[in-house]
Amino acid sequence: MSDTLSVAWALAWIRGAQAVLAENRETLNDLDRAIGDGDHGENMDRGMKAVVGKLADGAEDVQGVLKVVASTLMSVVGGAAGPLYGTAFLRAAKATEGDVDADGAVAIVAGALEGIVARGKATTGEKTMVDSWSPALDAAKAVAESGGTAAEAFRAAAEAASKGSDDTIPLRASKGRASYLGERSMGHRDPGSLSTTLILKAAADAAEAA
Repeated sequence: MSDTLSVAWALAWIRGAQAVLAENRETLNDLDRAIGDGDHGENMDRGMKAVVGKLADGAEDVQGVLKVVASTLMSVVGGAAGPLYGTAFLRAAKATEGDVDADGAVAIVAGALEGIVARGKATTGEKTMVDSWSPALDAAKAVAESGGTAAEAFRAAAEAASKGSDDTIPLRASKGRASYLGERSMGHRDPGSLSTTLILKAAADAAEAA
């Protein structure tokens, strides 16, 4: 396991994310069907396959990989997910310079959260993917501040995102299409919080294999 993560890690991360999102396409669709349009899994699967296709020729650095992810998701993915994840990866790219150490891992997660909040105007407790990204950032920061590695920061972020996703289940949605359901949105997991967890888990898996 390397102390810093290079473009090879970034490519492995995105390929891993594409694979795990494809595996969970129907689960994400089912979650979205309960409180949304029912197409989150389909959209993420289509978008990430397009991303991997665009990255087939490689990229020069981590920032370049993240920029391709951002532009492709914005152009390919429909619904709310495309603009939200596209902006997330765009801000993450802007926060990245060179190879990624623990502080760089924090910068990627922070950039992604910043982009999602800016685009979606959401905050914690509203039953959105912010409820996974926000604790993920706190966990990554704690690792970096304690002298941990980038891989450890991403693993902590993924685990915190998973807990955050669990915590969306009892919440009443107050943002997006799910908010129209009122109390009927309670008892359902936010699909974006699960796709967030899967993406961060893929980052951690790739980092531990680097």
